[in-house]
Amino acid sequence: MFSDYHVHTEFSDDSHELMKDQIEKGISLGLDEICFTDHVDYGTKKDWDEGDIEYRFGDGVGTPLDSLEPVANVDYPAYFEKLDRMKDIYEDRIVIRNGLEFGVQSHTVDRFEKLYKRYEDKLDFILLSMHQVKDLELWDQSFQKGKSQNEYNEEYYGAIYETMKVYKDYSVLAHLDLIVRYDLNGRYPFEKVKDRVYEILKLAIQDGKGIEINTSSWHYGLDDTMPSLDILKMYKEMGGKIITMGSDAHSTKYLADHFDDARKILKDVGFESVCTFEKMRPVFHRI
Repeated sequence: MFSDYHVHTEFSDDSHELMKDQIEKGISLGLDEICFTDHVDYGTKKDWDEGDIEYRFGDGVGTPLDSLEPVANVDYPAYFEKLDRMKDIYEDRIVIRNGLEFGVQSHTVDRFEKLYKRYEDKLDFILLSMHQVKDLELWDQSFQKGKSQNEYNEEYYGAIYETMKVYKDYSVLAHLDLIVRYDLNGRYPFEKVKDRVYEILKLAIQDGKGIEINTSSWHYGLDDTMPSLDILKMYKEMGGKIITMGSDAHSTKYLADHFDDARKILKDVGFESVCTFEKMRPVFHRI
């Protein structure tokens, strides 16, 4: 099974890539399945039907630096309607799954629960991410500002755990150590957060949830996998079995990027299968 379960399109506020182009690139790469996981981040972004949408300049990665981009969540009706059309067009060439990436915080749980119930019958897969803490973004250093490396790492992992305790409508934890990508002080020693990560993984396994290996670590130039090899090994040793592969591609350039490397790493760690999802249920495929 060759599948990418973390892909963004024009429905994410940090991507301009058309869904059609991601699909066609996936077909050219030989993907069996592609799952779209566009962004929802309550607390920092509005839904389109709320009005008064904020605009900001692009980040130069998924969006041009000189363009004004809407800071908004997925346009859900248009998103699911387009997914249906793409499935009709490409049904004989690739399996397309409906997903979303939920940037949940403990104080936004109610909104995500309502959103999930509204579209539950349409969803195959949900990524649970921690993009912000107390509505402060990681990517622009708002969250880290004024804190020591120890303080923001402890708070980051603590926020994930507290959110997981009260929010259960998801499939896998996305890029679990995302804070590393935005840590200007370098990689924080795993030993210092080991206990917190253990509790996170313990709860995920208890709840029947999984994790992903996110191959964006290669194009971001990180010195380890995402999550780290330490976390992958801990999850495996704890009995974790549900794991997906995702590129986090915001453009066709990175779709299924370094999947051969990631697959080898998973096998070396001891994983025998990777998962796809259908109607929120994992399907296991031998690596």
